[in-house]
Amino acid sequence: MDLQVIRELVNLIKDDELKKIVEDVLNNPVLSFTNIKALIKLDESPAAPRKHHFFTGGLILHTYTVTKIALMLSEIFYEVYGIRADKDTVLATAVLHDIFKYYQYVPDKVNGGYKAREDWYLSHDYAIVAELSRRNAPDKLIRAITEVHGQTPFSTLEGLIVHLADTIDARIGEILQNIMLSKLRDYEKNCELYKVLDSLIKKHGVREIVSRALINDDEFKKIFENECRNTLNN
Repeated sequence: MDLQVIRELVNLIKDDELKKIVEDVLNNPVLSFTNIKALIKLDESPAAPRKHHFFTGGLILHTYTVTKIALMLSEIFYEVYGIRADKDTVLATAVLHDIFKYYQYVPDKVNGGYKAREDWYLSHDYAIVAELSRRNAPDKLIRAITEVHGQTPFSTLEGLIVHLADTIDARIGEILQNIMLSKLRDYEKNCELYKVLDSLIKKHGVREIVSRALINDDEFKKIFENECRNTLNN
């Protein structure tokens, strides 16, 4: 999964002002108020190195899933409660809510995967608000994004919906990650678990690896063992 799938979701935004700011950030995902540079690329970033979506491309996958969940929640809330969220604001908020997380991480050369960088000083939730303000984003987008991360009380349905979607996907990502790791504890001494899992996901995709881990322990362990040997030999 790459940024193209996110761009396809952005194409659903009808509000020209919102669409322009989201495209502007995606086309130039750089913080303009600091001289510190990101040390990894946006499309290789995990969502959270040791919590959820720890693998290369995890941030893109998390962003995609949060956006899809948020759109579905919007439809459900309208169907059941008759309250209509602004779909464009939901889309823009979901796509951008974690966009600058990649500034926070570096490759973990010891344990594999990624880790927090030591010289970064600004959490992604503050970074996106500062950057959107600098780029003159509309207030409704900035307000909703601050609510997603709990910086302000909920005052918009759009902020609440994306917050719930973010919570759902982060939680399922954490649970699935823990399930996979729990099945691999016997390999800890000989394999770098995060590094090997990251390599497997790059080769086969997260859907394939997660489904194997949940459906067939023996098959999952077998492909992990093979990848572990390949990693050691390289």
